[in-house]
Amino acid sequence: MRQICFLADTTEIAQQSLLRLRRMYGGATCAKADVFVVLGGDGFMLESLHKHIGKGIPFYGMNRGSVGFLMNKYREEDLNERLDNADCATLRPLVMDAAAANGKHKRALAFNEVSLWRQSRQAAEISISIDGVQKMPHLVCDGALVSTPAGSTAYNFSAHGPILPMTSNVLALTPISPFRPRRWQGAIIPRHAEIVFDVLQSDKRPVSAVADFTELRNAVKVTVKEDRTIGLNLLFDPEYNLEDRVLDEQFWG
Repeated sequence: MRQICFLADTTEIAQQSLLRLRRMYGGATCAKADVFVVLGGDGFMLESLHKHIGKGIPFYGMNRGSVGFLMNKYREEDLNERLDNADCATLRPLVMDAAAANGKHKRALAFNEVSLWRQSRQAAEISISIDGVQKMPHLVCDGALVSTPAGSTAYNFSAHGPILPMTSNVLALTPISPFRPRRWQGAIIPRHAEIVFDVLQSDKRPVSAVADFTELRNAVKVTVKEDRTIGLNLLFDPEYNLEDRVLDEQFWG
C-alpha cells in the first residue's frame, strides 16, 4: 500500500483538508513516505521542496491557497488513482553564492529565482558577467533576477521577463525597473552558464540578494548557476500538467 505523507499549511482551509484526507487515506511519517501530498499554495510548496530536498520522494500538490501554479486541483476522491496516473516534472534549482560587504557569505538554493534588490532610495548599479565575460558593465535599476523555467511565470513574468517552457535548456535574466540602459529587456541564458553580478558603489547603493526565501543584505558579489546534481519530482494530473500550464500562461493577458 502506498504510504502518503500529508504536508499542510497552517491556514484553516489547509488544516481542515488535512484532517479529512488523513481519515480517508491514513498518514505516513516523512521517514516512511512514498510520496508527499502538499496542501497549500505555491509558497508552501516551495517551503516543502526546500525542507525535504534530500529525501528523493516525489511531491503532489493540491491547491488550498490562491494561485496554485505548482498545485493540482483539490479533490478528495480517488487520490491513489490520481497518483498512479500523474505525470512527472523534474525541477532543478539555482544555487546562489553571495558575498556581503562585511565578509559574510551565503549559499542557498532557489527553485523559482535568485533576485537582487536595491535596499535604499537610490537605484542599484550592477555589472553582469556570463561565464567570465562581462556582458553588461553598468546596469542602473531597482534590481535584477535569474529565473528557472518553473519560476518564469512568477515574479519574472511580472517584471516583463519571458515565460520559459519547462523542457527548455535556458534561464531568464530579467532587469527590474531598469533606468540605464532604459530599453534593455534582459536576456535568455543557457542553463549551464554561470552568471555573476558585481554590485557597484555598494556602500552608497546597497543591494540585497535573495534565493527564494534566503536573503543576504549588503551583497557585493553574487554568483548564480543551475545545480544539476539536484532534481525534485513534482507530480501533476495528466489533463493539465506543468508543461501545459507554462504554455497556456503565454496566451493570457
